[in-house]
Amino acid sequence: MTSEEENAAIIHALHARLDELGIAVEVLPYPAHDTVEEGKTLRGDMAGTFTKNLALKDKKGRMYLVTAHEDRDIDLKTLHRRIGASGRLGFVSPERMIATLGVGPGALTPLARIAKAAREVSIVIDAGLMEVEQLNFHPLVSTQSVGLAPAALVGFLRSCGCEPIIAEMTGTPG
Repeated sequence: MTSEEENAAIIHALHARLDELGIAVEVLPYPAHDTVEEGKTLRGDMAGTFTKNLALKDKKGRMYLVTAHEDRDIDLKTLHRRIGASGRLGFVSPERMIATLGVGPGALTPLARIAKAAREVSIVIDAGLMEVEQLNFHPLVSTQSVGLAPAALVGFLRSCGCEPIIAEMTGTPG
């Protein structure tokens, strides 16, 4: 199976899981982009709260996918204490991100937890996001967006065998 076929299969599996859970999502085209700032100028008037997602690792190499409001400042010097990580957190290489989560920079999303290799990745959600009506994510590709209620995201993650860590992030969204 080619990489393109593998990507199509995992995207199909994602949508099948969402359907199975009764989570209806509208898939919207989204222009390709490399940064959150660039994405802000391209997204148009899609409703909901936009997120940023960071692939991090602790001193023992354990991976964490952190989802926060797109404008939230995240203090990587102290976050490890709030999420139970071993020592300060650092960024995961793009190669490890792709190997573990099946997505690279620009398409990172907690929805990648559906990948079998992602079973060891802890998902951390900014506590402030649990209060919003809709969270917007890429559905494993950076050229689309979907919106989910926070409870639907948590339900999806639990269906993938993941109990997300809900943590207070520092700083206020802009």
